[in-house]
This record gives sequence, C-alpha cells and structure tokens, in this order.
Amino acid sequence: MGNMPGILYDRAGLPGGAEYLRRRTLVSAVLFVLLAVAAVVGGGEIAARRYMEETAAQARTTLRLAVSALEGHLKRYEALPALIADQTLVEELVQQPHDEQLRAQTNAYLKEINSLLTSSDIYVMTPDGETIAASNYDGPLSFVGENFSYRPYFQDAASGKQSRFYALGTTSLKRGYYFGSPIRVNGDVRGVIVFKVDIDGIERSWTGGESRIFVSDPEGIIFMTGSPEWLYSTIEPLTPERLARTEASRRYADAWLRELPVRRGSYAGHDSMLISQNATEREYLVVSAPMPDAGWTVNVLMDTGTVRAQTQTTMAAIFLFLCLAGLFLAIILQRRARLNERIQLQAEARNELERRVAERTADLARVNSRIEKEIAERRLTEKRLRQTQADLIQAGKLAGLGQMSAALSHEFNQPLAAAKTYAESAAVLIERGRTEEASDNVRRISALIDRMASISRHLRNFARKPNEKLGPVALDEVVRDTMEIVAARLNAADARIEVELDEHLPQVRAGTVRLQQVLVNIITNAADAVEGLENRVITLSANRNGAKVEVLVRDRGPGVASAIRERIFDPFFTTKGVGRGLGLGLSISYTIVKDFGGNLTVADHPEGGAVFRIELDAASESTLEAAE
Repeated sequence: MGNMPGILYDRAGLPGGAEYLRRRTLVSAVLFVLLAVAAVVGGGEIAARRYMEETAAQARTTLRLAVSALEGHLKRYEALPALIADQTLVEELVQQPHDEQLRAQTNAYLKEINSLLTSSDIYVMTPDGETIAASNYDGPLSFVGENFSYRPYFQDAASGKQSRFYALGTTSLKRGYYFGSPIRVNGDVRGVIVFKVDIDGIERSWTGGESRIFVSDPEGIIFMTGSPEWLYSTIEPLTPERLARTEASRRYADAWLRELPVRRGSYAGHDSMLISQNATEREYLVVSAPMPDAGWTVNVLMDTGTVRAQTQTTMAAIFLFLCLAGLFLAIILQRRARLNERIQLQAEARNELERRVAERTADLARVNSRIEKEIAERRLTEKRLRQTQADLIQAGKLAGLGQMSAALSHEFNQPLAAAKTYAESAAVLIERGRTEEASDNVRRISALIDRMASISRHLRNFARKPNEKLGPVALDEVVRDTMEIVAARLNAADARIEVELDEHLPQVRAGTVRLQQVLVNIITNAADAVEGLENRVITLSANRNGAKVEVLVRDRGPGVASAIRERIFDPFFTTKGVGRGLGLGLSISYTIVKDFGGNLTVADHPEGGAVFRIELDAASESTLEAAE
C-alpha cells in the first residue's frame, strides 16, 4: 500500500525522519546547556556557602580566643584598685596630701606594686583630680601634679563607683585601660586610685596570620588592631555628635581620627566588609562580639579571596564534569542515531509501515462513520438549542420587564409618600400662617419630583445604553439624599438609623441615582427586619480599605438564615408575607453594584442581625480630572 496523502514519511516510516531527529537533538542540546548552567550556578552557590561557613567557623574561633585573652588580661587587674585603696599608707596620704614624707613613701610603694604586677601606671588623686602620688613619679612623664578630673574614670570613682575606661594617655601618649576605685576613709570618699593597664602585648599577638583583628569603641573608632595603618580609624561616619562625645572625654588626646573607607555588604549569606586601601578594595568576612564590661566590640576579619577562589575552582570542576558527561552522552546518541539509520534501510521496516498504514486506514474508516453519526446528532442538538435559546430570550425579556416594573415601584413609592407628607404638612402650615416653612416643604416636594424625573430619565437611559459611563460620586451626598427618601419608612417602622462615615472618605466610582436606589432598597429591607422588635437601630457606616470603599448596613433583626443566604439575591425570592414585596429589590441592587464593578454580600453579625456589605472602587485621580 502507498503512503497516506498529506503526510511525509522517511524510510523508517517516522514523520519528518532525519529532520525530526535533528530537531530532537537540538532541543536536547539546548536543554543540556540550560541544565549545565543551572548546575554550575547552583553548585557554585552551595560551594560558596559551604566555604564561607568554614571560614566563619574559623573566624568565630579566632574571635573567642581574642575575647578570652582580652577579658583574662583585664580581669587580672579588676580587683586590684579596691585592694590598694584599703592600704593604710594610701589612706593616710589622701588625708594629708601635702605631707612630703607620705608622698615619698607612697610613690615608692606604688612603683614597687606596679613593677610586681607588670601594670602600666598606678597613681593616686585627690577629690579635685590632682595627682599626688604615682608609680612613675621619677620618670620624665611623671603624673604627679597632673589633673585628670576631666576623665570619666575619675568622675565615676569620685562619686563612689568602681570605674573603667580606655583611652590614649594625654601625658604619656600611650594607650591603656584604666581601672578606678574610690579611697574611702570612715565611709567618705577622700581620693581616687587608678590602675592603667598596658594592652600593647595583646595587640602584638594579633599581627600576621590569616585574620585581621581590631577592637572598636561605641563610636566605631578602632582602638586596638593588628594592622597599625587602621589605628584611630573609624568604621562609622565621623559625625559631629561622635566627635563631640570623644573630645569631651579626651579619650584619644590629640590623635588624628579619620574614616576608614568601608562599604558593608554580604556574600553567600554572611556579612562582609569591603575596605579600600592603596587604590585596591578587599572584601572580608566579618564576625563581631561585644565586651559590655569594657565597652568594646571585638571584630575579626577573614579575607574572602580564598573562598572566592575555591568557589571558582569548584564551579570549573563542575563545568568540566558536565562537559565530559555531555561528550559521553553525545557519543551514545550518535551511535544510536547510526544504528537507527541502518535499521531504516531494512526492508522489514517498509513492510511494517505498509501494515500499519492498512490498520490506520481501517481505523480512519471507522472513525469517519462515527463522525458522520456525531454530525447528524449535533445538527439535531443545534436545532433544539436554537429553539431553547429563542424561548430563553423571550423569558429574559419578561424577566427584564418584571425587574423594571419592580424598580419603578420601589423608587417612586418612597418619594411619592414623602411628597404627600410634605404636601399635607404644607397645608397645615399655610392654615397657621407659617408660609416660610410651607414654602420650604414645597421646595422639598419639587426636589422629590426632580429626583423622580431623574430616576425615570435614568431608567430610560439604562434601557437605551446598557454600557453607561460611570463617574466619581460623593458618598456623603448620596447618603444624605437617601435619608430623605427612607425617612417616612423609618418613621413607620419606629426605627432609628445611625450614620458613621469616615471623615476622609474618597469619592467612589458609581452612578448617583442607581447607588441611591441600592441604599434605599437595603435600608428599607433593614427597616422591615427590625419592625416590631425591641432594638430597632440600623447602622450605616463607610470606610476606606485600600483601593476600595466599603459601605456597611447593619440591622438588629433576626439575621439571614444560612439556608436562604445563597438565594437572597435571586429574582422573585422573598421572605416577606404575601403582598409585602416582589422579591426583586435585592436582585436589582445586586445587579446595579455589579455594573459598578463592585460587590454586594450579606452575612450575620456576631452580635445579631444582618450586615449588607457594598464594596465599590475608590475614584482615582485620573477619573476625577476627567469628571471635572
């Protein structure tokens, strides 16, 4: 048998033949490249996170060792000032500060203690801050006679506290950590003793190595570092407030403070710091730990260059592996293609093809028979559908006529009742000679007639132009006009309505008359629900919710049963007695709100009664400008 018309076959009997194989190979190659790129990128990210985590663990270990070394070094001297302050010789000196013999004895004693404890300096001051004895009394930079009352450690100790402070010495120009203690005699503070601890030894141990360690104060100024070029640099902006606080305590004497060129960032999920130096920028992993007692923050920086190099090496390895895998897969596919080509040349393939064509021809004949039957059935179905459609159109016309009649009945009944009330009231007022009030009632009747004309015109326009343009509507004005229409019905039901409108409520996208019709229908239903009950309060509130405006009407009636909640907006569905409604008010209201692009729903309030929620779009600025 020959090939079927309209389909091209190759020698293997496959549609497209070699072209199909080429396309499949091309698609496979593209997919492989995409998967390779994803694998390289994903593998690089995983490797970077792993190497960064290892580097961070190493940095945290270094940080713990640095903090432990600092804390251990400082704790050696923490209790010493209070011990020396209790010595008899020191107490006698602060009571007789001008006794030269006591001064000499105290100077020698302090020098001996300082040499024994390997501290930097020990000195005693009077309550006014003047140094009267010091361990360096015989040196060229003796503290004796110097006044350090401006130092925070002296001020705290003079007030009776154990003090701490770190600074650059104004006399010695050497950095140190100061421990201060009050010297009490009979319970009164008569002086202050201070230990200055040298920190250069610890700092020297930080030089070299893979990490960079530095200590910063609360202002971000580097006070200790294994990199001398960073000393007295700040990792935070040098604001006037920071400079003022630093200069007030003269913490760094006359040292030149400068900002370190630093940029904060992150790499592989860890905080990093980029520091520019010598026209180059290097990235470091940052781990920090505070020392609250000392007022320091210890920072350890690890260069991320090694991590990036390792990550690139890993990505290259993944890429090479994928290339080898792709090459191996290409060889396999090529061999398979050649094998298929040889099979295509065999005669059995042609015979198999002809057999399949015969089977498919028989299948097509059966399918054609079924299709002819289905066509006949569908033609009959279409004929019935057209008949049913004509019947539905006629029913739709009747339903539309019923809705329009119900709308007119709902919308004209209330203004007519109000106009009758105003007319009767005007007659009484004229009889009593109160013509001004009667004129006001006549104006109200005229306004109601205008409203009825507007409603009639709106319904006529609605019938002619279904796609009526909407515009911005002031909700407070619509509510005010609605209250006038429903006033008579509320009085008849002895109900009271509370209006709660948001002060900054925007205009909504709607039609004035139709929106008023919706509110009249819902408030009238609420009056029907509370009539005859003890609590006859109805609440109308409105507020903005994002780009929407929500209008809520809540009554204190029996609520809406769940069994009828889904049907309450259906045409001709009503829960009222015979002769009290057509069941179209809520259906019409639902349709109107949908035309506005909004939504109308009903739910039961947790404290009782039903809540009707009208959700409308807030009028945008462009809509307002177009309306103007």
